[in-house]
Amino acid sequence: MSVLARIRTAALESSWLQRSLIVGLALSILWSSWSVPPSDLTARVVRDAVVFLFVPAVLAITHGRTLGFRVDRRALRDTLLLAAFVLPFYLVGSSLPSIRAYYPMWHTTTALGEFLPHSVQQLLVVVAAETYYRGLLCVGVSEDIGFKSVFISPVVYALHHVGKPPIELLLSGPTDVLFGAVDYHSRSLLPSIVAHGLGLTLLDWLALHDPVIPPADVVAALRWLPIPL
Repeated sequence: MSVLARIRTAALESSWLQRSLIVGLALSILWSSWSVPPSDLTARVVRDAVVFLFVPAVLAITHGRTLGFRVDRRALRDTLLLAAFVLPFYLVGSSLPSIRAYYPMWHTTTALGEFLPHSVQQLLVVVAAETYYRGLLCVGVSEDIGFKSVFISPVVYALHHVGKPPIELLLSGPTDVLFGAVDYHSRSLLPSIVAHGLGLTLLDWLALHDPVIPPADVVAALRWLPIPL
């Protein structure tokens, strides 16, 4: 049997969990290899939609699986709870010098004619990301391995945050676990999409205005952290 035939046989005999993890790894490599201009939000939307949204969705559809695109009472309740929980983090974070220097990630202004289209495109990036991290790698395989699915993507999620402010990189892993746990409980991506998407929109808006909390006070309160703020 040729190598190609062996690979084809192994692929056909693999489980949904195995295929999800293999495709997930391949998509992570593809996403990292597909370079887009840092200032071009539209190019980012295209890349993320293709890699993180379209491919996982096709994989799930062809295998009769769901990635968490559902809305019900539990999902709505968990969405409100998660959004309320992360709101203070965005408010405090928007006053940190390193965060204010980094956000908005793509140029925009407070003019609604510019800020709203910017926010819509950024939300598409979030939907794609949540489909990959919390959909394909968590909710999508939760029926196979249960709550352990929550711990599949934190390392990959953190690696994809390299280059962002240190405090965001530090919190990326725990944030991934939190979002994954809530989505796992609700069997829906709605909580993480809302908390992540609206949170980024709020963060951009706050970063474009005077700090809600004096930066000096926030830095003083968090000076125990071993990272630049």
